[in-house]
Amino acid sequence: MDIPITFADLGLSAPILEALSRKGFEEPTPIQALVIPALLRGERDLIGQAQTGTGKTAAFALPLIERLVPGAGHVQALVLAPTRELAVQVCEEIVSLRGNPRLSVAPVYGGQAYSEQFRRLKQGVDILVGTPGRILDHLERGSLKLDQASYLILDEADEMLDMGFQDDIEKLLGQINPDRRMLLFSATMPDRIRQIAEKNMRNPELLAVKSPQLTTSLTEQIYFEVTESDKFEALCRILDLEDEFFGMIFCRTKIQTDDLAHKLSDRGYGAEGIHGDLSQGQREAVLKKFKARRINVLCATDVAARGIDVEGMTHVINYSLPQDPEAYVHRIGRTGRAGREGTAVTFVSPEEYRKLAFIERVSKSRIRKERVPAINEIIALKKDRLIHQLEESLDQEPLPLLEELAEDLLKDRDAKSVLTAVLQRFASEDFDETSYAPVRDLFERPSKEMRGDSRFDRGSSSRIDNRSEGPRGKARLFIALGRRDGLSPKKLIELLETKGGVPARFIDDAAVLEEFSFATVSFRDAEALVQAFHSQGRQGKPLIKIARPDEQGAQAPRKPRGRSFGR
Repeated sequence: MDIPITFADLGLSAPILEALSRKGFEEPTPIQALVIPALLRGERDLIGQAQTGTGKTAAFALPLIERLVPGAGHVQALVLAPTRELAVQVCEEIVSLRGNPRLSVAPVYGGQAYSEQFRRLKQGVDILVGTPGRILDHLERGSLKLDQASYLILDEADEMLDMGFQDDIEKLLGQINPDRRMLLFSATMPDRIRQIAEKNMRNPELLAVKSPQLTTSLTEQIYFEVTESDKFEALCRILDLEDEFFGMIFCRTKIQTDDLAHKLSDRGYGAEGIHGDLSQGQREAVLKKFKARRINVLCATDVAARGIDVEGMTHVINYSLPQDPEAYVHRIGRTGRAGREGTAVTFVSPEEYRKLAFIERVSKSRIRKERVPAINEIIALKKDRLIHQLEESLDQEPLPLLEELAEDLLKDRDAKSVLTAVLQRFASEDFDETSYAPVRDLFERPSKEMRGDSRFDRGSSSRIDNRSEGPRGKARLFIALGRRDGLSPKKLIELLETKGGVPARFIDDAAVLEEFSFATVSFRDAEALVQAFHSQGRQGKPLIKIARPDEQGAQAPRKPRGRSFGR
């Protein structure tokens, strides 16, 4: 078994390790394990090839935080991102990781007030994160200078080129400090990316990570929408619904792992937890009990679960969403093995929908939404289960002593009263509805963009798009056709309807620009459209794909908010 690599092994300082611990990060992703030491120790330019969502931001952010001196009075590092959403996300991630609050980080992108950007740039920014168009704009206005920048990072470079930013990137490269160190991150390596690298990078080192493996078809993947405060009660219902649950529950932090294991144990479940603070002896003792099925629930962090291979697990539960799609695949890969079916359950709060949808897309998974089991459903199932167990006992030869006891009890009493008393004494807790706390049912709640969307009547729920089988919400489509192709919003909708089979009422926010267009549909319809137009690409590129809109494009889909359980 490989010994897991920790962030401490990569040479990061104590303040950074503390910041990572606060965020619940214990083990670096593969791209982080490659990039962090290379960026810390050497001076070569780097090309990082890894899928989106594998932790690339932290891979370059952590070494930058280590190497930069706060308050230099000029931009020390520039991070280019293809969209305003990603720019904000990257900026927020860097802020959450920095150990020194004096290190200033700021985003600039289209749609944000110039006055605020002028103010921040004048104050001085150590790490600037922005979109190519707005960065060039500030360079031309003279409000930004990059002649002293030490680092240039191109994040999701292939996305930027797909969105038409190649000319902007070339212009920007001509205005930044020629002695800067350059990092280029891309999920793919098309010729255009290689050309940029050959022209602008000095002896770059390629650090590549393989894409995560696809999930097995034997693993049924479902999710429940619950608030953070309702997760535990929802989990208990799921455990009670499964007659022979034997699986792992993944938590984000060591504290959460301990807390959950203790709460489950207090409720009568056979649960224990493992994490990095346990000694090797303690870890082995817990695993021995789990493998022998003396406990049937193992709570664990990702790092502690590394290398655990236990046969016959029926379930994997993501109590907390994993850090990235690769971690999701690794987690749920522990069930649905050796020809046996398994179930992967994920709890999602409304605020985490985008992340779940992203995990679903990148890991090429199909995750269905289910309703949290109702109390009466669980009680009814327990009743059927008990009846079945008693019927099996009736076919067995009873102990003579128990037969004598039954005869004594029935001498002066009727059978119904005796049986009721026995059940009351030994099974009352299983049928006590008050033992379950209420869980808010968010299954039918329409997503935010549907409430008040101009395409839907507020007073009617019948027209709300409920077609998506994945996380409810919207996907933004990039269409490689625009006004120069004779396209208009009306014609775009007609095209998607007639050739893609998506009714017009399920197509939102259609916007046609000069060379390309955007439209918003459900995740399910987006996948169908991409497949329908797969053979109609241009110059080897897809005609339609799921993509983020750029800052000069159409309005992005609004944040989605929030269903089937078991086989």
